[in-house]
Amino acid sequence: MKRLMVLCTVILIGLTTACEESHSEEPLHELKSEVKVSQAKTIAKLKEQGYEIFDYVDEETGDTIIMQQYFLAFLKRGPNRDQPKAAADSLQALHMAHLGRMYELGYADISGPFGDDGDIRGITVYNVPTLKMADSLANMDPMVKAGRLQIEMHPWWAAKGFSLR
Repeated sequence: MKRLMVLCTVILIGLTTACEESHSEEPLHELKSEVKVSQAKTIAKLKEQGYEIFDYVDEETGDTIIMQQYFLAFLKRGPNRDQPKAAADSLQALHMAHLGRMYELGYADISGPFGDDGDIRGITVYNVPTLKMADSLANMDPMVKAGRLQIEMHPWWAAKGFSLR
């Protein structure tokens, strides 16, 4: 949030300076309108594509924050984990290719394993409109098909466009 505030401040300082140099506030007003339209277009596009969203205005910054429903897949230890090492290694390579493909196609935003040896092996955040679609994509994973992993899916809300720090 602080990074966003700093970026907005830098942009506004630059715009204010440009406006002072041209002795007109019209460009700043036009830009503010474009930003609002951009958020409105983003909201309309997400709704059109079937995403569940809501938005609110951040009291500190005045920015409109778009919250989107994502789907968090917990990849859990499956019942069939007795494959020979060569088969398990092959499945792991296919699993990684599947996750890479999900990312490349825009269906998944982030994936990764947990650092312990617990029953929950990793997570994937699916960026798709429906639980049914997320579940279907997650169950296409070769590790899931082979029974080495099972999927536990949960809807999860996060601010659209925010990144990890």
